[in-house]
Amino acid sequence: PSDLPPPPSPTPPTSLPTSLAIAAWLLADVGWDAAPVSGVGLPADQPTADCLARGRELDALDGRTALLVMGDGSHCRGLRAPGYLDERGAPFDADIAAALKAADHQALAALDRDLAAEVGAVGAAPWQVLAGAAGDGGLAGRLLHDEAPYGVGYLVSVWS
Repeated sequence: PSDLPPPPSPTPPTSLPTSLAIAAWLLADVGWDAAPVSGVGLPADQPTADCLARGRELDALDGRTALLVMGDGSHCRGLRAPGYLDERGAPFDADIAAALKAADHQALAALDRDLAAEVGAVGAAPWQVLAGAAGDGGLAGRLLHDEAPYGVGYLVSVWS
């Protein structure tokens, strides 16, 4: 929509991957400047153990830490989807939605990474970083959005 502010220009302009540039734009849009911000990008095939360890490192930082975790669900939820139709995509996304809604870090930690790759869910690695950062849990979750426009699963949740 034309009423959105333009995304911030990272320095240098090509220094951020798309997901981190979008995250920076979202943070700038809400005026987030009360604390230092750093971005962590992970390849989609980052091993689960590494993702969970990175999350635990973030959880161990001094002071309060907020995470903005970005990752797509499956990309195969329709005939016109980028990954065409794979009947496993919608149930995979439904499981992720349930885990995000319940702030179920154990479910995210146990994601089937092979299935995630097969259905094109590049959010698996970031979600597992979130699982590691959630520590022993005790968080409450809310699922704010669960849709699949263009056959790609997009989920928005808040854990606090």
